[in-house]
Order: sequence, then C-alpha cells, then structure tokens
Amino acid sequence: MKCFNASKSVLAPWLAAIALTGLMAMLAKPANADDLIEDAAIGAGVGLGTGVILGESVGVDDAVNGATAGAACNVANDALQEEGERNLTEDLLVGAVAAGGVGILTNDDSFLTNAAQGAAACGVIHVLD
Repeated sequence: MKCFNASKSVLAPWLAAIALTGLMAMLAKPANADDLIEDAAIGAGVGLGTGVILGESVGVDDAVNGATAGAACNVANDALQEEGERNLTEDLLVGAVAAGGVGILTNDDSFLTNAAQGAAACGVIHVLD
C-alpha cells in the first residue's frame, strides 16, 4: 500500500502539469494551434538547455516547465497583443510565472530556478518570432 501512495504522489503533479498545458492548448484559437505547438516545442528545448546550464540533472520536468512557458507565452501574446507585435517584458514575465508555477507541481527545484527556465524559454520564442 505504501508503494501505491508513493506512485500516486509522484504522478499527481505530472498529471496536473499536463492538464494545465492541455488547457492552454484548448484556449488557443484554432488557427494558431500550429504556433502554439511550435512555441511549446521551442520552450521544451530551452527548458532542457537551461537545465544543463543551471547544473541540474536534466529531466522531463525541465521540458515540461519550458513547454508550459512556451504555451503560456503564445496564449498571452494572442490575448494581449495586436497581430505580429510582441512585448519582451510581458513574454518574460508570463514565462517566468507559468514555469515557476508548474515547477512547484513537477519538481522540488526553487521557484526562481523554474522561473528562470520559463523566462528563458519565452525570451527565445520572442527573438525567434
């Protein structure tokens, strides 16, 4: 029974993070679904890269943090900005908050480490877009 509780406590945060990312995907406009997936993929890659740079053991949680930040950045940009315009400060803040929050669910790293991953992911997306 103890093993079941341990696996439940490990799986619950991952399921919550995946559900949050899926919710962001559903909120995106259908025409922008490709952009959302692209931003989430870029964010996942940047999350893995920042995991290496920050000296952590790189894992799926880094990719989830980055992907969530990328998806949040995309959704926020669609909601807050005119077509083709991005705001770097907003992108960085949205990424930091999204990854920081999801990081609380997916790993035991500090909020600041997770926020840095999200800001980096959205910063890269901002530059590439």
